[in-house]
Amino acid sequence: MPASTPHRDPLSATFAALADPTRRAILARLIEGEAPVTELAAPFAMTLPAVSKHLKVLERAHLIERSRHAQWRPCRLAPQPLKDVADWVERYRVLWDGRLDRLDGYLAELQRDPTTDRRHDKQPADQPGDQSEYPHPGEDHQHGATR
Repeated sequence: MPASTPHRDPLSATFAALADPTRRAILARLIEGEAPVTELAAPFAMTLPAVSKHLKVLERAHLIERSRHAQWRPCRLAPQPLKDVADWVERYRVLWDGRLDRLDGYLAELQRDPTTDRRHDKQPADQPGDQSEYPHPGEDHQHGATR
């Protein structure tokens, strides 16, 4: 999706804003507290207008808020979109934790008894459909001859 296209859902806007390392660095600085644009721009080798464009992306994604103090417009972190991302990712973490736990159990079982390879439980090795009927790398597919 082009950068100028508005995102229809907040989660997509958040992920798009987080995709850029400069914007992630700006957010990391804002964890420490509110900061003016000049302070946020200091670590980067880019112009203030370029940093302002990054800030606008973060603001459109509701990741930062800007206020007015006289002529200053300090920025501060708005944590709700990051919480929404964390909640979304958490659902997948639970899924993958379960799968990795099952893999750990299977690997532990294999270490205890290496003959417990369950990949071939359904079909004995000498039956049709066994992997041996397929050519190995470097073999001629029609005659089983090695190239």
